[in-house]
Amino acid sequence: MKKAMTRMMQVASVALLISCSAGDPFSDYTNSWGDNWGNDTPSENSSGSSTTTGDLTTFTVNIDQTSAEPTDAATEYMPDEEDALENSTFTTEVAIDMASPTAKTENGVEITVNGGHITANHGSTKNICYVLSGTTSNGSFTVVGDKKYEIKLNGVNITNPDSAALNLLSGKRAYIVLVDGTSNTLTDGTSGSQKGALYCKGKLLFNGSGQLSVVGNTNNAIHSADYIVFRKGNNIYAKSTVNHGIKANDGVFINGGIINVEVTAAAAKGINCESNIVVNGGRTTVITTGDGTYDTDDQEAKGAAGIKADSTFTINAGELWLKSTGSGGKGINVDMDANFNGGNVYVVTEGGQYKSNNDTSSPKGIKVDGDINISGGTIWVRTSGYNGEGIETKSQLNISGGEVACYAYDDAINSKGDMTITGGYVYAQGKNNDGLDANGNIYLKGGLVYAICSGQPEVAIDANTEGGKKLYLTGGTIVAVGGLESGSSLTQSCYQSSSWSKNTWYTMTVGENTFSFRTPSSGGSGLVVSAATTPTLQSGTSVSGGSSFFGGLGIAGGSISGGSSVSLSSYTGGNSMGGGGGWPGGWH
Repeated sequence: MKKAMTRMMQVASVALLISCSAGDPFSDYTNSWGDNWGNDTPSENSSGSSTTTGDLTTFTVNIDQTSAEPTDAATEYMPDEEDALENSTFTTEVAIDMASPTAKTENGVEITVNGGHITANHGSTKNICYVLSGTTSNGSFTVVGDKKYEIKLNGVNITNPDSAALNLLSGKRAYIVLVDGTSNTLTDGTSGSQKGALYCKGKLLFNGSGQLSVVGNTNNAIHSADYIVFRKGNNIYAKSTVNHGIKANDGVFINGGIINVEVTAAAAKGINCESNIVVNGGRTTVITTGDGTYDTDDQEAKGAAGIKADSTFTINAGELWLKSTGSGGKGINVDMDANFNGGNVYVVTEGGQYKSNNDTSSPKGIKVDGDINISGGTIWVRTSGYNGEGIETKSQLNISGGEVACYAYDDAINSKGDMTITGGYVYAQGKNNDGLDANGNIYLKGGLVYAICSGQPEVAIDANTEGGKKLYLTGGTIVAVGGLESGSSLTQSCYQSSSWSKNTWYTMTVGENTFSFRTPSSGGSGLVVSAATTPTLQSGTSVSGGSSFFGGLGIAGGSISGGSSVSLSSYTGGNSMGGGGGWPGGWH
């Protein structure tokens, strides 16, 4: 697989672009990929599909346990200051050799042995540290006790055919330390009633820079009945063949580390939490391959997901690489609000819509039932299977910063409620539908928006006019291949070119600012542009330098040469293309 640095270089590979004409680095790429809200599907009357090129169509997601974790990180979040290992001391070490277990009572700890299965009971004894080493193919380590404790995994390999390999039944904090330079494995069998190959009744707190591989063959790989905290240096691989990779009841907090997760079961989740999920650093990669399934208890169709939060999801820093290949699969699935404040998120879904018992689960890059708030970072989403949307919320969508790029089979970015863009850089291309689509109003007040639709009757930017809603354009820099919704309120003047050339670099100049963009291989008719002051437009330009966005499809502030002037006329809205804010922060 590509190393993390290689993948980040891929994202930034065109930050200092050479030439974007004959020598364009993406000229060999000709990929095509591509739901309206609710039960809507791509219009059968659409005049065609919209295809494009660039890194957004080709970036990959693969398990990577070897590359160094990103250095960018936000302040660590611990639900309680006691969760930090450095705030506790565990001075009494009890050595456990899993290859040759011995029953004993040592320093207030009672060790009992049944074959290869070991139980340690430290009762009310404080400051206990269990040091595990050795290999067993038919054993387990169980902890009970009334005080918090530490477990150092010092080159231990445990396989338990009948239950959990590491069974932490104490309800107190469990500090798991992955000893630097060691490799550790925990595996359960295909029988038993365990909730995970690594099960913890209390808070599960990972520390250290060693490696840990956990494989669940009966249920989850890692399961805490409380919350889980990951920290810088952790290198953890979790795999489940029957359920979730990492499961927590009360929270998952990723402050750093290299976390890799693979799940293969139908509708399984890579990381599943009944409460909040927060990402503050590290690199987390999740791949799900299971198809959708019908949940007879909830009586609904469900799909797999890389990350599933029953409460809120927040990312402040770090990297997320998510891929779902099965039917109905999703990258991120959130029941309440999702907040993207920083970091880098890359999502690929490849499966199509799952249908069962008159219910469906459609693939989504990011699906949120509450509000989506994007204020920073980078989000790239690609969906290629039938009915796959890029980003969808059942409530409000607010973008005030960051870079968002979606290339989706259906609508690229969709909201059931209002959509408001006040800043940032937004690319939205629907292969078979709209670029931006809202069942509520759309408020474009700032930022840079490059939207592309498939063709009539779809439009690049679509508000719910049929429902009495509108697109309100009062600011920002807009490029719309396929036009704007009819009946829009265009306080900021818009201009059109009735035709455009495919796979061509155009440059829009507003004052001293330039935005160069590559047109798609196919898409909606007509080209609409808008900015704070009257723009000029050139086609066939060559661009060097500047800042690259959207996988090489947009460049801000580049040096322009060549090209020919494009005639622009006044535009009042509608995809028939009849006659008729300002640049994002940091562009000045």
